[in-house]
Amino acid sequence: MSDLPRKAVTRTAKLAALPLGFAGRATWGLGKRIGGKSAEIVAREIQQRTAEQLFKVLGELKGGAMKFGQAMSVFESALPEEIAGPYRAALTKLQEAAPPMPTRTVHLVLEERLGPQWRELFLNFEDKPSAAASIGQVHRAVWHDGRDVAVKVQYPGAGEALLSDLTQLSRFARLLGPLIPGMDIKPLIAELRDRVSEELDYELEAQAQREHAAEFADDPDVLVPEVVHQSDQVLVTEWIDGIPLADVIAEGTPEQRDRAGQLLARFLFSGPARTGLLHADPHPGNFRLLPEEDDEGGVSWRLGVLDFGTVDRLPGGLPATIGECLRMTLEGEAETVYELLCSDGFVKESIELDPDAVLEYLLPIIEPAEVEEFTFTRGWMRQQAARLADIRSPAHQLGKQLNLPPAYLLIHRVTLSTIGVLCQLNATVRLRDELESWVPGFLPADDEDDMPVEAPA
Repeated sequence: MSDLPRKAVTRTAKLAALPLGFAGRATWGLGKRIGGKSAEIVAREIQQRTAEQLFKVLGELKGGAMKFGQAMSVFESALPEEIAGPYRAALTKLQEAAPPMPTRTVHLVLEERLGPQWRELFLNFEDKPSAAASIGQVHRAVWHDGRDVAVKVQYPGAGEALLSDLTQLSRFARLLGPLIPGMDIKPLIAELRDRVSEELDYELEAQAQREHAAEFADDPDVLVPEVVHQSDQVLVTEWIDGIPLADVIAEGTPEQRDRAGQLLARFLFSGPARTGLLHADPHPGNFRLLPEEDDEGGVSWRLGVLDFGTVDRLPGGLPATIGECLRMTLEGEAETVYELLCSDGFVKESIELDPDAVLEYLLPIIEPAEVEEFTFTRGWMRQQAARLADIRSPAHQLGKQLNLPPAYLLIHRVTLSTIGVLCQLNATVRLRDELESWVPGFLPADDEDDMPVEAPA
């Protein structure tokens, strides 16, 4: 592939071929079943072929197609093992790599945005990208002051490609539904579209990253690289090494998995309280596990956080309703929980539900907050997905009557995505500790004064 496919007709043709491929495989599967193969074996083969084609096309197109693929990949742990196993590698591949932009195109962007003498800004610049994402790719370089830096270069035409892809994907979202049981794909695509303009604006990204870097500057657990330089389509930040979270998922030790999971949960909940911002792109490609030598000569681990292109602005931190609902659910206060959900718009005025049934719906989901520590597994995630997706289950019927207010859309997706990553890590996490420390409303009012930090006004 020589360049980002920008012509709408080319991209549309590639994406339009996906549902045709799905239909063709369904016909092929029918033939196999008539020939004597069991339905389970045929279904597994169809799912494997579908995933291979889907993620090959998404990776080639980058843009919105790849962004959708990355968003979906964190939900891999919700898939039944007999389906997820054969193509887990195809899903996670999107998190770290994609076909690169040609060197000549990279140089043209740098010349346009940094000036004809752009090379003088660097002591060294590696033409081969170290990573590629949905709207840009990253090159390793040495800044003129000697610092190792990451240079993120935006693909020309990325904005048009993002909107075109997501529009096309939304047209056959229903066909993609079976890949992730229990998840409605169409709202996910709509929400990704809403974030396009923010993610394309490197000035906004630089501002969000600077705020995080300043707040976490001396943090023993989280490292956010400093912004070195920013202009349209080019963002230069300090380089950080470390183990990509995708590698920890694939082959990390139990110690690394647990530490990564704990720090990921800590960053998810502490970020809004400390900065008023929620990092809203929690796929494994955006995190690194960094070894640090401790005072006794041993190794401890920090979490390196990358890519602040998508954030949710929460000036008061996470809404107190989240913490209050969690606490009251754990205490079995069905009526209070129901009143809170109604007041914040989770239950529409035209709907009337049984508070005890709502409590029964919520309790399995918040099981990780009920105990001192909880081991997140793919099995647990699949169990929850199956419970909510089964049209015969009371949970499915009740879930259809609940509403997700717009203010909670991104919070919900980030939380769900983070839980998906924790399940991929198979991490044992003291989640309750993080909720007590950082989530307003989770502790009774008398104990709130002991929380570490208040969110900035």
